[in-house]
Amino acid sequence: QEQLVESGGGLVQAGGSLRLSCAASGRTFDTYAYSMGWFRQAPGKEREFVAAISWSGGRTNYADSVKGRFTISRDGGKNTVYLQMSSLKPEDTAVYYCAARRTLIAPMTWREYDYWGQGTQVTVSS
Repeated sequence: QEQLVESGGGLVQAGGSLRLSCAASGRTFDTYAYSMGWFRQAPGKEREFVAAISWSGGRTNYADSVKGRFTISRDGGKNTVYLQMSSLKPEDTAVYYCAARRTLIAPMTWREYDYWGQGTQVTVSS
């Protein structure tokens, strides 16, 4: 059974940093190439794109709101993706979700993703 498990969320002061991790497991992830992305959803708001990385890791996409502050990467084995978040702002507060799709590119819309994690809470205090 395919599974995405996020970790690393928590409470941090504005200006601080956090690193989120997402571990993928299951036959699909062991067999096929897939891209991974991070999305977030704040209370009362729609889910929004944060960052995505291609299968090779050579292509990354970021939302304008996080460019220069967040960095997405994946390990050599490709089954774990990270989101390094720096210079955090209160408006970054949300539940962050990891997602995966069987594709070589790095999709930027949530509807393009097939697999989702359960989410991890990130809270940035002012």
